Amino acid sequence: MARFSRGNKAWGISDRSGFRYRLRDLHEEWNGQKVSQEEFENKHPQIKPRRVRSEPQALYKPRPDEPEKLKVYVGAPTVESYLLERPRAIGKVGTVTVSTS
Repeated sequence: MARFSRGNKAWGISDRSGFRYRLRDLHEEWNGQKVSQEEFENKHPQIKPRRVRSEPQALYKPRPDEPEKLKVYVGAPTVESYLLERPRAIGKVGTVTVSTS
């Protein structure tokens, strides 16, 4: 086991300002620098990496959907028939009449 001296009268140099302080008065920051109490800064919260959670990719034991019944309406106009009959606009300034014939 390594033993270190206490250094009650030891001096140290601040890594930020370069001033001389008692070694016992220097504090170590999160980035490893030894600085005085006046220069000490805590680690900013935005520097901490966010916890990454994995996103689920598939369902557990998926089951196929039941086929839906197809509903067919007889006699109702469809989108295709409406597109084939182009409406014409007939009118004068201020009035417009639309007919599908």
